[in-house]
Amino acid sequence: GELPQNFQARHIATQLLRSGTAAAPNYAEARAAESRADFIHKLGVALKELNETAVWLRIIRGSFHMETNLLTKLVAENTELCRILVASIQTARRNKRKDNGH
Repeated sequence: GELPQNFQARHIATQLLRSGTAAAPNYAEARAAESRADFIHKLGVALKELNETAVWLRIIRGSFHMETNLLTKLVAENTELCRILVASIQTARRNKRKDNGH
């Protein structure tokens, strides 16, 4: 299935492309963070982009009644990436508290 060729579909596709490709560079910035706080912040930005991607994928699924293998795989992969980043952020916050003696 492909998206229809209309303004709404092009807008959604553009937003999906933007959010879907923004997570990787933000993750790269997190890996080069100058502090644990900076690492947590940049992972959080990457997570926000992945969450936005999830919204656009749900909009595509619902608005255009699409249920393709590719869409299902994209939703699953995005969900898994979100879970990984949430776990990483939680671990980094826990380690930050340990570093601060709490």
